Parts: sequence; C-alpha cells; structure tokens
Amino acid sequence: MTAEAPQTGPVAARLSFLDRFLAAWVLIAMAAGLGLERLIPGLGDALAEVTVTGVSLPIALGLLVMMYPVLAKVRYDRLDTVTRDRRLLIPSLAVNWIAGPAVMFALAWLFLPDLPQYRTGLIIVGLTRCITMVIIWNDLACGHREAAAVLVALNSVFQVIAFSALGWFYLSVLPGWLGLEQTGLDISVWEIARSVLIFLGIPLAAGFLTRHLGEKTKGRAWYETTLIPRIGPFALYGLLFTIVLLFALQGDAITSRPVDVARIALPLLVYFAVMWAGSMALGRAVGLDYPRAATLAFTAAGNNFELAIAVAVATFGASSGQALAGVAGPLIEVPVLIGLVHVALAARRFFPAPAVQPATAPEGSARV
Repeated sequence: MTAEAPQTGPVAARLSFLDRFLAAWVLIAMAAGLGLERLIPGLGDALAEVTVTGVSLPIALGLLVMMYPVLAKVRYDRLDTVTRDRRLLIPSLAVNWIAGPAVMFALAWLFLPDLPQYRTGLIIVGLTRCITMVIIWNDLACGHREAAAVLVALNSVFQVIAFSALGWFYLSVLPGWLGLEQTGLDISVWEIARSVLIFLGIPLAAGFLTRHLGEKTKGRAWYETTLIPRIGPFALYGLLFTIVLLFALQGDAITSRPVDVARIALPLLVYFAVMWAGSMALGRAVGLDYPRAATLAFTAAGNNFELAIAVAVATFGASSGQALAGVAGPLIEVPVLIGLVHVALAARRFFPAPAVQPATAPEGSARV
C-alpha cells in the first residue's frame, strides 16, 4: 500500500482542473438542462418515455457511467479490513436506518404540514439510503473507497429488506400513533431489488472485473498509473450528463412551480446539513480517522433518488407532487454535497491521522 504524502497548501490548488471548478460545471449543467427543456419542446416527455425501474433510460445510463470509474478504483482485496471495523459499521447502520428516516419524517411534517403530497415524497426520499452519487462525493472528499463500497453494499441489502416495512411504519403507523394523516405505500420487494441490482450491481460488477482483469494481465502498477487516469474523469462526465438530463426532464415543473420547489428545498437543505454534520461529529466521537468519518458522513447524508423517484412514480404517478419531491432531492443534493465536500476537506485537520493512508490517486481521477 502506498502512503499518501502529506498535503499542504490550499485545497483548490491540489485539485485537478475538472475537480477544482466542479461547482461551476454543475451550475452550467443545471442551466444547460433548463435551456434544453425550453429550446426543445417535448424533450422532457421524450426522456421520460423509456424508463428503467421508473428512471429515464438516458439518466440511468448517466448514473452507470458516473459510478463505474470510482468502483473500478476500489481495491477489493482490502474489503475485509472494513467489514471487521465495528466502529464504522455500527454507527453507519444506526444513522442510515434509524436516524435518517426519523429526521426526514420530522422535517417533512415540520416544514410541509399543509402539503401532503410533497411531505410524502420527502419521507420516501428519507427511506431510500444512498447507493449511487455517494460514491462520487466520498471520492472527491478523499473518503475511504473500500469503506464506501462496503457501506453502499450494506445499504443495498438493508434497502431490499427494510424499505417496505419502513414505508409502512413512517407513512401509516407512526402518523396514526401521533394523530396525523396516514398514507399507503404499495411497492414490492422485487421492484426495490431490481433498482439495487441495476444501479449498484452493474457498475459494481464492471468495476470489479475491470480491476481483476487489468491487474491480472498488466499488473497493479499499470492499472493504477495508466488505466485509472484514463477512465477516472468519466465519473464526473457522467455526473454532469445526469444533471443536464435531470433538469431537462423536470425543467417545466421547476420553472412553473418555483415556490413549491423552494418549500421542498428547505427541509432537504436542513436534512443534508444535519445528517452530514451529525455523522462527522459521531465519527470523530467514536475515534474514526478522517477518511472513514467522511465516508460515514456522506453515506448518511445522501439518498437513493433513483429508487425514490421510481417508488413515487409507480405509486402516485409521474405528474404527482410525490414525484416532484423525489426529483427535487438530487437537484438540491448535488450543489449542497459539493459544498460539503469542500467543508470536509477543510475539516481534515480536526481528525486523527489514519494508521495507513489511502493510496494516492492519479491526476484527473476525482481525488485530491
């Protein structure tokens, strides 16, 4: 394992050109998506016609392209060290499957008591723990790649097992106990498993096979210094492509109902901030080093919006308020978590140095 050299100087100066101006690229991608929706009438409808588990096929392809390079960087021979780390695994399960849904339930009722469709959509978002974009945020923040892979896999398993039960509890049982309005949720375990298999299984298998075959034929040195720099930037290309399509798909809803979008955005902003900051503080309290604490925080703050959108569309319809709330999730999450990446990098000095540092990544690979 190669030790990462101590890093000094401003964070921005240590980033690749693509990473350094990522916030600007995201804003440009958002504007481009809205512009395309205006310039090409019916584009949003066309994007929505062909779907995979309720998600537009072009967006699904963008997500797969986004995840593959980062999962190809994971050193799968190190995963056993993560699975034995109870200081990371137990807090992760607690914040993802106990704190996360409860926080979103409370915020949805606090901020949207008079808008039941949006409130239900946000609760569904809170039930879908992140398995996709968290890979990007964790890598940008110099989190622990192998830990992220394990936590994402755990979230996937728990998602298949627990989602329907948690949906029933937070939309029907708990509101009933509190004397609040109840909502039903009809989603099969197979539909959830299918979403997980597509959006995690495909890029995970591709990433594992790429590393296994690459190292077997050319060696680890070639793989790390030659192949990874070539495929690394495609993670951010896929992210930007996905953002363009998301805004093109929902441009009309965003521009025609700005007040509604703003009301949905407020509890989401609070949610991302509370989950991320609380998880970073928890990681520091239990003695995690920075890479693992960052991974804990980003996996806790992110959500699986692909599944949230699919559930909302399948249960309530594509034009429903629940679906709009699901779509608003990534639209708010992307710029907020990019900002939190920079906050995380600046907070590294408050954490103990890891016993063994993550391997240095090549330039252009979404790694400081």
